[in-house]
Amino acid sequence: MSLARHVDPDEIIKTLHNHPSKAHRHHMSTKTATSTFTPYSSRYASQQEIAKFKIPQQGAPADAVHQMLKDELDLDGRPNLNLASFVGTYMEREAEKLMIENLSKNMSDADEYPAMMAMHARCVSIIAQLWGAKKGETAVGSATTGSSEAIHLGGLAMKRRWQEKRDREGKDKSKPNIIMGSNAQVALEKFARYFEVEARILDVSEKSLYRLDPELVKQNIDENTIGVFVIMGSTYTGHYEPVAEISNILDEFEAQTGNDIPIHVDAASGGFIAPFTHAHAGGPKWNFELPRVKSINTSGHKFGLVYAGVGWIIWRDEAFLPKHLIFELHYLGGTEESYTLNFSRPGAQIIAQYYMLIHLGFEGFRAIMENCMANARLLSKSLEATGWYTCVSDIHRPKGQHVLKDPKELQSPPNRGDETSADYNAGLPVVAFRLSDEFKKTYSHVKQESISTLLRAKQYIIPNYPLPPKCEKTEILRVVVRESMSLDLLDRLITDIIAITEQLMNTDTMDLAVFQPGAATVEKQHQSKGHDHMNKHKAERPMSKGVHRTVC
Repeated sequence: MSLARHVDPDEIIKTLHNHPSKAHRHHMSTKTATSTFTPYSSRYASQQEIAKFKIPQQGAPADAVHQMLKDELDLDGRPNLNLASFVGTYMEREAEKLMIENLSKNMSDADEYPAMMAMHARCVSIIAQLWGAKKGETAVGSATTGSSEAIHLGGLAMKRRWQEKRDREGKDKSKPNIIMGSNAQVALEKFARYFEVEARILDVSEKSLYRLDPELVKQNIDENTIGVFVIMGSTYTGHYEPVAEISNILDEFEAQTGNDIPIHVDAASGGFIAPFTHAHAGGPKWNFELPRVKSINTSGHKFGLVYAGVGWIIWRDEAFLPKHLIFELHYLGGTEESYTLNFSRPGAQIIAQYYMLIHLGFEGFRAIMENCMANARLLSKSLEATGWYTCVSDIHRPKGQHVLKDPKELQSPPNRGDETSADYNAGLPVVAFRLSDEFKKTYSHVKQESISTLLRAKQYIIPNYPLPPKCEKTEILRVVVRESMSLDLLDRLITDIIAITEQLMNTDTMDLAVFQPGAATVEKQHQSKGHDHMNKHKAERPMSKGVHRTVC
């Protein structure tokens, strides 16, 4: 094979622009190009690049800038084929129109937009009711920019309540800690780091279904524990964590020691699934029906079916939100009480959330969530039926069965027409799968990441990544089945996964580097301090000690 020298594309373009053959353009004026016949007759078509790091001296026609940016954005993946993300990519035309009509409204201008604020209050009330708000308690909550902000607010409230209790008792309050599993999304560990709380990150395992292990919770709580983050459900595998079981452990601990440790439920995705599916949380209670659960958050822009930019946090009662964390704001002629990390934030998503709740109603949400679960089960069963894949997620297995015990199970009769999610394990509509042990023995040359790479060539975005620390030797491919995953698209996806797998089975060991993304852009080189997949060994901390974002 001949040697090839690296080529710098920026240097080539610069050289060609300065080539003598371009001299005839020097007399052309590019300073005031204020009108064009078409976007491609502007100076940006061939004479000049769009400014990237410095504001241009002169502006440019709207149509030209729009078209140039649109063309660059064509390089992005297709949102509907982004099967890595939990964030919704579809809303009905009427909802989009409502959002566009209200894009300029600011949630911080409460006195100026009273109708919008009324809708905000209605959403808080509706969501609190879905989560089992109790009579005799006054649930209180707020919209946020997403679950990350909501988690920080919930964690901070727990920390302040713990500090106030320690003050009353005259005890040291310098060593707060909080419990979470190593499967936790990075926002939970960010809370601990930003607000100076020791993060006790407990290992997950196959035995614990890759979720928070109640036995380890029992071993790690003490008088300095401000709370426990419990996840509904895990971004790795979709499993719901056992809220009721952990609640019972904390009840026993309080009976023995007098220490009252609250639970905050991170229901970023499950908060809009568990209330509607027939499976609910898979058995015991998970929400405000458990006295131990003091606050819950969710993402409206995930299974709340709204575009990105809205989350929610609810406290079961005003008593669990410390008064001194609430600000009374005097702004633009009015007053309001606020407990957020942000001030100005978009109001259109709040209006869209209210639209979805009223438009779909309980039965509409149930139909969508049950459809998502049914399609996730179909994908799971289809993958395991090939014999090439094993699912780590288990929402397609009969309730109580969490592993594939016998391949003959795959020859079971067709699904009953009246089955629902209640016949299966509860969880998110997530399919986490890996190459089966038998497949890896027979086709040892096939690398699992190659499946992800070749699917990307077909425009599907399906990540391949390791499970949490102590389980990182197992890598999974993961598909999030959202509302927009139709049966036709699912059929196409299954066909393409099978075709790609067969292609790799019937091909000698091949170098798939050519399918990997090309050289990093100038922006990526200068803006990111991280490392790509090929250079992850250069990271400052090994996998076992890293912060795991996961794909959400």
